[in-house]
Amino acid sequence: MAIRLPSAWKDELLARTDIVSVVSGYVTLKKDGRRYWGLCPFHNEKTPSFSVNADLNMYYCFGCKATGDAIRFVMEMERAPFMDAVKILADRAHMTLPELQEDPDYERRRSQRERLLNANREAARFYHDTLWKPEGKAVLDYLHDRGLTDGVIRRFGLGASGDRWDGLTAYLTEKGYSQEELSLAGLTVLKNGNAFDMFRSRAMFPIIDQYNHVLGFGGRALQKDLKPKYMNTTDTPVFNKRKGVYAINLIRKSRDLKRVILVEGYMDVVTISQAGVTGAVATLGTALTNEQARLLKRYAPEVFLCYDGDEAGQHAIERGLDILEAEGVPCRVLYLPDGLDPDEYIRKNGVEAFEAIRPMRPAAYRMERLKLQFDLTTQDGKTEYAKQCASLLRRVKDPVDLENYLQGLSLQTGFTKEVLLAQIGAQTQTAGKDVSAPAFSPLRDKPAGVRQPRRPDGYKTEQTLLALLATGRLSEGTVKETDFISPSLRQIAERLMAGETPDSIVSDEDLTDDVRQDAGEAFSLVTGADMENAAEVAGDCLRKIRIRQLEQEMDKLKESMRKLESDEKKMQMLTEIQELSKQLGQLKQQGR
Repeated sequence: MAIRLPSAWKDELLARTDIVSVVSGYVTLKKDGRRYWGLCPFHNEKTPSFSVNADLNMYYCFGCKATGDAIRFVMEMERAPFMDAVKILADRAHMTLPELQEDPDYERRRSQRERLLNANREAARFYHDTLWKPEGKAVLDYLHDRGLTDGVIRRFGLGASGDRWDGLTAYLTEKGYSQEELSLAGLTVLKNGNAFDMFRSRAMFPIIDQYNHVLGFGGRALQKDLKPKYMNTTDTPVFNKRKGVYAINLIRKSRDLKRVILVEGYMDVVTISQAGVTGAVATLGTALTNEQARLLKRYAPEVFLCYDGDEAGQHAIERGLDILEAEGVPCRVLYLPDGLDPDEYIRKNGVEAFEAIRPMRPAAYRMERLKLQFDLTTQDGKTEYAKQCASLLRRVKDPVDLENYLQGLSLQTGFTKEVLLAQIGAQTQTAGKDVSAPAFSPLRDKPAGVRQPRRPDGYKTEQTLLALLATGRLSEGTVKETDFISPSLRQIAERLMAGETPDSIVSDEDLTDDVRQDAGEAFSLVTGADMENAAEVAGDCLRKIRIRQLEQEMDKLKESMRKLESDEKKMQMLTEIQELSKQLGQLKQQGR
């Protein structure tokens, strides 16, 4: 459930937000009539079916039924939680978040954050410009020797820090930044009254977040006597190495990404990306954290761990699997032989060989790692290996996967599957039940090609009436909630009559996807400018709805009358039917 925002504040945010401008940052739009049209960013299509309605401040796709307001659009495009999307739009609209409105220090912190981010952006430009100057030649030669092209160097914004003690500090001071600000940003070190650059004589890798803010830098020393070899910006008010990953800004732009490949180093990301491998990111000089796992979960359905093939890298993979599984992130392992790192493996074997590596499931990888600890040529070794593997396999929830693991383990150790199952703690006849998958949920998992339930007669008329109600052109009292038979349309109508706007309704995170789609489809039918004769059309809809209601009432009375035995009660009911028939005739006559 989303964090609750004050309704008035949220309405003001949506009112200040130009949804056409927001969507145009991601989708090429063309105006046609009162709406803007483009190719839907949520499904593949060749003919534009994605519309943006500036009058109602919402979007709707006539193909995949995606619908929402500016907040929901940013959530989908940025894979961002509700409050992150709100913050992005609040910054655009120069609005203070509600919980911070009473905080007198908030404006100072926000101004400070903007100053530090701007300083980092200027530093990134300085380092990148330095790379192409004589003082950056050593770094540029290093990057070229590693096989990087000028194009990929520019794509990642790579740079060089010169050997001057205060080159960057002097440059940014001239730009108007104080030494205290530069120290706070992690760009300058203040010591004994002197100011000098944090990074010197290093290849520079700007660390950019998913919103294209430069948060900090990673630097690789080229001189053997310069320690440490790798150095990151220290934690600052805008940078926390636990919460971000390198190159997240690039994978954010990739739609329909099948997996993220998590590697150890910045150079690994750059080189395998240049080779054509998509979705590569790296941690920021630390072991994988829970915060990073949750971030990656937004961008792809799986994470592949591809650390260096040495023992340290393999230990890091085991820790990474634990973190990803704890956060509910599906994950696998790309194992590189001979102690190679991804860059070395691609250089030696080619990108085709890298792409052909079969990803290992966590249990299979852990069993392979366990195998190194035991001598499987002895019975004691096989016994201990089987026990350790059985402990691992207790976590396997899929019965087919469990069966495959048991078959392999049985061949390696000589124990039967029944014995191994007993060691795991399951019974042969109930193992499948214990690990069965959760029941299919039609709201959570809507497979392509499944037909939607048939809508009742008159649904289109109710949709049109709801669309007219959303324009605000109908007099109060013209429409009542009882005019809607469809539960979802009645729910939406009640909210409109209570004063909610269409965009605020479709942005409600508590709304089910089905009701949101019904709302978006109805609201997309008309706009205020399209319906100059809204009252007349609404009257026609109400007449049709009343005709349908009368016909249904008459059908019920006729069915009930057949079951009556008392002639007196039959006559009373017949009188009711005749009165309804008279009303029905009058309504039909009006239609003619």
